[in-house]
Amino acid sequence: MSEKTYNVLFLCTGNSSRSIMAEAMLNAASKGRFHAYSAGSHPAGKVHPFALEQISSIGYPLNNLRSKPWGEFASADAPHMDFVITVCDKAAGEVCPIWPGQPVSAHWSFADPALAAGTDAEIRHAFAKVCREIKIRLDPFQALPIEKLEKLTLKHELDQIGDFKP
Repeated sequence: MSEKTYNVLFLCTGNSSRSIMAEAMLNAASKGRFHAYSAGSHPAGKVHPFALEQISSIGYPLNNLRSKPWGEFASADAPHMDFVITVCDKAAGEVCPIWPGQPVSAHWSFADPALAAGTDAEIRHAFAKVCREIKIRLDPFQALPIEKLEKLTLKHELDQIGDFKP
């Protein structure tokens, strides 16, 4: 029997750096256990070149990465999301669309490397730092045993209907 593939949506305001890097990193490392997506409330319209450098360094293909609005994932015909994770404080404080299926949500705060100033080397360093921080969050998340993931999604569903008694 094969394990379920969990869909994860990473949200950020501009969808040009952090959420894109998280999407690529989880897709590259999870060996099909997760299918990651990313989107933004006010997408920048392009992926930051230094984010693409970081993603390229892990060997993930760049051809399908794009900055896109979160509305693409809020429609009834969009993939069902099991987890929605905001990766910036702006997106976490914004009003989010109602996600079909009411997925488990979390907030992981990372500094915006796209706002880094200085030389190219200093900006690359900012992107590399955030990339490492994302990896530190992704590693234990993707290592959760299947039973824990199922309990997380089930507990969240029960919480939504008010039937869960801890």
